[in-house]
Amino acid sequence: MTRLQGKTALITGAARGIGLAFAEAYLREGAQVAIADIDISRARAEAERLGSAAIAVELDVTHQASIEAAVAQTVAQFGKIDILVNNAAIFTAAPIAEITREDYARCFEINVAGTLFTLQAVARHMIARGGGGKIINMASQAGRRGESLVAVYCATKAAVISLTQSAGLNLIQHGINVNAIAPGVVDGAHWDGVDAFFAKYENKAPGQKKREVGAAVPFGRMGVAADLTGMAVFLASAEADYIVAQTYNVDGGQWMS
Repeated sequence: MTRLQGKTALITGAARGIGLAFAEAYLREGAQVAIADIDISRARAEAERLGSAAIAVELDVTHQASIEAAVAQTVAQFGKIDILVNNAAIFTAAPIAEITREDYARCFEINVAGTLFTLQAVARHMIARGGGGKIINMASQAGRRGESLVAVYCATKAAVISLTQSAGLNLIQHGINVNAIAPGVVDGAHWDGVDAFFAKYENKAPGQKKREVGAAVPFGRMGVAADLTGMAVFLASAEADYIVAQTYNVDGGQWMS
């Protein structure tokens, strides 16, 4: 399959998990991929494993200079960026009475400002180059409604959905489609940390929350990264040319909109 043949993608937070699954899917579809991550050692190892169509790019989305350097490195290596996936994000949880300014600031700096200013840097390149492009932001079902212990994370993902709408409306005049994916609960190494939050605040045994949320998914299980790759490829392809400013739920039926 070659729906992305000749295209170049920059994927943030791509050294593991969902971002890495997207990188692998894009490579299978014929794209060249920049695996951008703050963990450059892991990014290099994965790029080497994936072959010559993949490169590793060091990226800390909280620093503008790092964003600019990552874009410049990708363009220098591949000549252009056709696709951006804003995947880098962190999770946090706490009761309202225990939220700290430091935790709030860090979550918004990575999840919202990181998304915005990486999007901006790549959009500037796409506008200057001409020919349009595809930008995919990673939202979440958490951005669709509040959760008792997850106020800050939910707010950041709601902001990503809103940002996707505004950027989509603004950038389509340049032929740049901006859309988002809203996963539900996705299994992976990160869930050890998520489970630990709920074990602490809900007095649950380790692993109990994970079992509960998986059982609550109408599909019958938690998602895995591979469940999201079809939507990621579709939104990056010419098949999605007429789709603008939308957020697609890929969550096993947890949210309907």
